Amino acid sequence: MSDSTIDLAGSADDPAAPDTGSRAVDPQLDALRAAIAADLPAYLDDLRRLVDTDCGSYTPEGVNEIGRWTADFLRELGAELDIRPDPSGRFGDTVVATFSGRSGGARVLLIGHMDTVFDPGTVAERPFRIDDGVAYGPGVTDMKSGLLAGLYALKSIIGEQGGLPFERLTFIANPDEEVGSPTSSVHIREVAADADACLVLECARANGDIVSARKGILDTRLTVHGRAAHAGVEPEKGRNAILEAARLVRDLHGLNGRWPGVSVNVGVIRGGTRPNVVAERCELEVDVRATTSEGLDAVEAAVREVAAATEVADTTVDAQVMVAWRPMEKLERSGRLVEHAQAVASRLGFSIKDTSTGGASDANSTSGMGVPSLDGLGPIGGSDHSPSEYLDVDSIVPRTALLAGLLLAIARDPEILAWRDDDPRFAP
Repeated sequence: MSDSTIDLAGSADDPAAPDTGSRAVDPQLDALRAAIAADLPAYLDDLRRLVDTDCGSYTPEGVNEIGRWTADFLRELGAELDIRPDPSGRFGDTVVATFSGRSGGARVLLIGHMDTVFDPGTVAERPFRIDDGVAYGPGVTDMKSGLLAGLYALKSIIGEQGGLPFERLTFIANPDEEVGSPTSSVHIREVAADADACLVLECARANGDIVSARKGILDTRLTVHGRAAHAGVEPEKGRNAILEAARLVRDLHGLNGRWPGVSVNVGVIRGGTRPNVVAERCELEVDVRATTSEGLDAVEAAVREVAAATEVADTTVDAQVMVAWRPMEKLERSGRLVEHAQAVASRLGFSIKDTSTGGASDANSTSGMGVPSLDGLGPIGGSDHSPSEYLDVDSIVPRTALLAGLLLAIARDPEILAWRDDDPRFAP
């Protein structure tokens, strides 16, 4: 930490104070943790309710049930609610809750998502349960537990301090993160445009790490256009789109290893109509990832070059990026948020590290805008998107207390406010 952060350590009551080598007595942070621990039974009841609601991204009625519940919770804490529907009705509503406080304070954005990757009926097949201190259920860690951690962290601060020490704190509950935030991203970017920091409530890694960097992703569709013909009578008149697609698979996977941190995977192929028809059309769905913006731009250009280099005569290939996430690169100022989180964790009696991960989140969007961002601030869990998805119940209280302490550390750090002086987002 820099000297200005060390100056914050003048009182043991300050959650922003750096590690002194052993767990410091910190009455304020201990009070937050005690309040969160007292709320654990209510948290678990709420977790059961949220997990036991089918709320896949394409199940807007279920997502909106989660949204109404979340909005009611935030309203009871004193937030001003703005419910923003998806005009198409395909996705659920985005919940934007704003707490207004002291003038001249920090502006912070919290983001959690309400949707899961699971189809309707999944809850009936495997509802919420707790076995030996581990909670299971669809979306239990991705990310109902993180959504609740954000709510209960705010509740603890308001309960202990009578309010939030920010000029503005905005909590956005996203209805469509699992499919790339197509409708919510505009609302996230609107609030992030003048935010001093953004905290995203995805779960901590299975080893407890928080997340300071994520790969960027291009969900890409390649469509091969050929020519249909009778495969037995006059195959020579056909132009086989599947054959050209096979070439694409080979060459696309050949891009792996060309740049550090870049990966390309053809995950889905759809083509042809019948065995006795030369395939006229074939589609490939391709996952393209990179750790840096430069790498993502380079591999996108290479994918388009591969698509253009057809080998089957008279075939053509269209390349279309369906969803794009820019990489969440670890900004220098995001490192200060990491240091604050590590200091708070030390005062709570544990240690944490930050890491990078291959999956994207809404932190990719905010970081790409230049907003200091930190992710993985929910409780500890793993096996996301699978039937074995789990949450470590014992991690709920300490990780929610970590989030509450981190929020206070941000509020008390004058350097974070000073960032505005040379941030082009705040230029007059």
